[in-house]
Amino acid sequence: MIPTWAQVAYLVAAVCFVLSLKGLSSPKTARAGTLVGAVGALAAMIITFIVYELDNLPWILGAIAVGVAIGVPAARKVAMTAMPQLVALFNGVGGGAAALVAYLELSEAERVVPLAAAAATVAIGSIAFSGSVVTFLKLQELMTTRPVLLPNGPVLFGGSLVVTAGLLVWLYAVDGDSLLLGAILGAVALTVGVLLVLPVGGADVPIVISLLNAMTGLAVAASGYVLGNALLLIGGTLVGASGTILTRMMAAAMGRSVVSILFGAFSSASGGDGGAEVDRPVRSSGPEDVAVLLGFARKVIVVPGYGLAVAQAQHTVQELADLLESRGVDVSYAIHPVAGRMPGHMNVLLAEANVPYERLKEMDAANPELRTADVALVVGANDVVNPAARNSPGAPIYGMPILDVDQAKAVVFLKRSMRPGFAGISNELLYDPKTTLLFGDAKESLTKLVAAVKNL
Repeated sequence: MIPTWAQVAYLVAAVCFVLSLKGLSSPKTARAGTLVGAVGALAAMIITFIVYELDNLPWILGAIAVGVAIGVPAARKVAMTAMPQLVALFNGVGGGAAALVAYLELSEAERVVPLAAAAATVAIGSIAFSGSVVTFLKLQELMTTRPVLLPNGPVLFGGSLVVTAGLLVWLYAVDGDSLLLGAILGAVALTVGVLLVLPVGGADVPIVISLLNAMTGLAVAASGYVLGNALLLIGGTLVGASGTILTRMMAAAMGRSVVSILFGAFSSASGGDGGAEVDRPVRSSGPEDVAVLLGFARKVIVVPGYGLAVAQAQHTVQELADLLESRGVDVSYAIHPVAGRMPGHMNVLLAEANVPYERLKEMDAANPELRTADVALVVGANDVVNPAARNSPGAPIYGMPILDVDQAKAVVFLKRSMRPGFAGISNELLYDPKTTLLFGDAKESLTKLVAAVKNL
């Protein structure tokens, strides 16, 4: 029986988790929210060590030491551009851990709900683990970022789901005594996770990460029920609910349903590439010409993207913005909900450069402003400004709401090369007569622009 003080302490830790999620809803309180959540998790772990008589304590402490040795350097050294990959890995570890714990509890769980919860956790946690590994490989570009369509992919995926469901029923029928059957269930569920994520490509991958995060939360909540741990149940439910809400919000931001994001590649497999790259002329200029265009504009809107993050150019773009404002130019930033590789990616980068939060305009507010802008300065963005989302039914991003950069009077595109964006398709905006390209690393190009504007 858990002492009353421990139950109260667990409740306080759960409240910390709730307050942490609330804090993460705003950039101004995100840091405090993260610290509150960390304190709650640390308190819960300490209470567990005090209350329970733990077996194999040296192994537990050794596992914690290994986790700290891996996690702390990874979190400290990871670049902001690689944060989505880190989130995918951490999410996968959480799902895998829940699956392993539930697997070990299979033979000891009582019938009905606990046994069903343990078996479901093995399946869901395994799917979350393998799916997260594939999303990591895609985001890290260790494999193609485009959809991978296997022969008879829908049949393979549907068949693996049916087999998983059959194994769940079979495992329940044998009263959970067969650990071999549980291992087979986990293996098949791992296959389901891989088949689920392979057909997803381009800008859809972060949405799948959010969905897998929700699945991990569900697995953790179920394992909390199996272990009789209310804190795991509460924490997992919070993660599952928040992940589900975030998935729906991200899908809505792209103007698509979750089902079309997961399986749309199958229906569009023969629908063309949405604008393959061809040998067409583009207009490019040097920093001096672009500086004149920017320095004598009345209204400039900066559109940041993943290229800005890769070049770590947020401080330089803010320096350019301050310089333009000193010349009387109205400067603001247009932020797409899925710009970069995760929600809030650009907000965090620009906050790091002390960009006033009121200058950041979300898509709905930015689009009317873009139509009256003299210059739209696109720094490293691509898919989120690609008109193919409106004009090319065969494109992977077709139907995704975009920033209406093509409505500005002039467009300056900072690009390293003509290479397509994360979705793997060409951007028609690059060939628009009013678009000027400035080739090179984003930070170097912005540095040259700052120098050129100072010399006007």
